[in-house]
Amino acid sequence: MTSQNSLKLTDESGVIGIIRIQTAEDLLAIAGALHRGGLNCLEITMNTPGALRAIESTREKLPQVLLGAGTVLDAISAREAILAGAQFLVTPTVKLDVLEVAHRYGVPAIIGAMTPTEILTAWEAGADMVKVFPASVLGPKYLQEIHGPLPQIPLVPTGGITAENAGDFIRAGAVAVCVGSWLVDKKAITEGRLEVLTERARQLVEAVRKARES
Repeated sequence: MTSQNSLKLTDESGVIGIIRIQTAEDLLAIAGALHRGGLNCLEITMNTPGALRAIESTREKLPQVLLGAGTVLDAISAREAILAGAQFLVTPTVKLDVLEVAHRYGVPAIIGAMTPTEILTAWEAGADMVKVFPASVLGPKYLQEIHGPLPQIPLVPTGGITAENAGDFIRAGAVAVCVGSWLVDKKAITEGRLEVLTERARQLVEAVRKARES
């Protein structure tokens, strides 16, 4: 799968689901619940225990899902994630060594940045998308201001995104949104109510769809 085709898949629903939990025990079930809600692009963070094994098993059990590794902080972790089956990499900061490994293996990279200089630096270095983080602090207006002079850069806000504000970020110029803690509700997981995750995924997909149409 080429980088272009991989990233096209992330644009279908406009939502990348982030799975960051304290145990890998329920990872596959969580991924399945999110997929049933319409998410075809998921990210398992590397600071989740057993992340590499989880990536391998999820790729095997849910081949229809585009699966990436998030919170990739160095080149070694990047290579390990790719060898485990990660189809894209996500960083929280401008990590050019991670981007270099991604290019070497032909894997898309979404590089994290905050300031206009960081965003442009990541893009000029070859990032496929730029993750604007932390979106919970910056807000949709900040994204709109960045998108004005830099419309060529595909921006993906991350942090504090919910079904209520996802549309605001899309209308501000985001090509997609990354959603984690609101989507993967820890209380619902503890209680075994994975249908909550499925419903939240549906709400997000619908919110993004409506924002794109408007």
